[in-house]
Amino acid sequence: MKILLIVIDSFGIGAMPDADKFGDIGSNTYLNVFNKTKVKLNNMIKLGLNNIDGIELSKSATIGSFARLKELTFAKDTTAGHYEICGLILKNPYKTFPNGFPKKLLDVIKEKLNVEFLGNEVASGTEIIERLGKTHLETHKPILYTSADSVLQIATHIDIYPLEKLYKLCEDIRKICDKDSEYNIGRIIARPFDTDSNGKFYRLENRKDYALNPPNITLLDKLKNNGLDTICIGKIEDIFNFQGITESYHTRNNQSGIEEILKNSKRNDINGLIFANLNDTDMLYGHRNNFEGYAKALKEIDESIPKIINNLSNDDILMITADHGCDPTTISTDHSREYVPLLIYGKNLKNNINLGTIEGFDIISKSILDLFKIEKHTNNIFNKLKK
Repeated sequence: MKILLIVIDSFGIGAMPDADKFGDIGSNTYLNVFNKTKVKLNNMIKLGLNNIDGIELSKSATIGSFARLKELTFAKDTTAGHYEICGLILKNPYKTFPNGFPKKLLDVIKEKLNVEFLGNEVASGTEIIERLGKTHLETHKPILYTSADSVLQIATHIDIYPLEKLYKLCEDIRKICDKDSEYNIGRIIARPFDTDSNGKFYRLENRKDYALNPPNITLLDKLKNNGLDTICIGKIEDIFNFQGITESYHTRNNQSGIEEILKNSKRNDINGLIFANLNDTDMLYGHRNNFEGYAKALKEIDESIPKIINNLSNDDILMITADHGCDPTTISTDHSREYVPLLIYGKNLKNNINLGTIEGFDIISKSILDLFKIEKHTNNIFNKLKK
């Protein structure tokens, strides 16, 4: 038996009650993208998307069951969302840096590594290398930036910083941050770039993440420790720093991610979890306020669902969810504090069941652990969906 768990990165479905504390009143990634583009996600709708609590769109009978999930971690970033999905609720979420990194940290890096930076701001990676790339070439100073996630990102031109040099810089900064809890940064990310024939800067696919290990064991550890498979696709390996993972397939984009999902969903040798993140919605479109691109990415995912379902065996289960919102129709380019959908399909499960609004993304972890008889969680999803 295998569970196929797909995270559509940033696919929020409406502001949570505490959205005002994050500056996200009015955010609704799905509804606002729909209102702008009229994108119709026929297959997710068949699974129950439009029937979820709070989604004011036309409803119909569904082949799946559905819920709205409320995040318990006081955060709206990728790491916190994925950790909670895997049963780990952070009491003290990793720090984000909306005003850039503190001078104290930059002074330590300068003293120990003799490196000064350009930038030090919240920015889109493509935008900041376009804006500061020329100065970087002139000064050889790496470009430093962050985002709504707990990340410290360093962009350097391949001619100035060969990959090994950039990776070493990120490794050294990871060590500096790890020595001081004041810099509790989830990931240090190397972002190499190059110049095309027209003189334009573009990012290379040699990104490398240096992540913290999760502070406690997660769903992945528990499955692996009990002899089950944990097949991870996309940036899951980066978020969990490979902890608890038996196989990993790093992908460049949603297209390659969907290809890996389809390939692995056909396998009959898997007993456990296939855990995939599809990130284009967030990285390419949500943060760039490109609602048309966001809709196109959703449509691409939606059109793959019949093929995925066709690959499932009788005992297999498909779960589709998200980790936070990132409404591309608002002024903000930040993540948004939103509810996320949960769509569930299995040939041996009941369909057309509204599971309501559930407190905690960790219901996913609890339900999977109960299903595999690793932990007993009576209030889990699959108990309610047994035929």
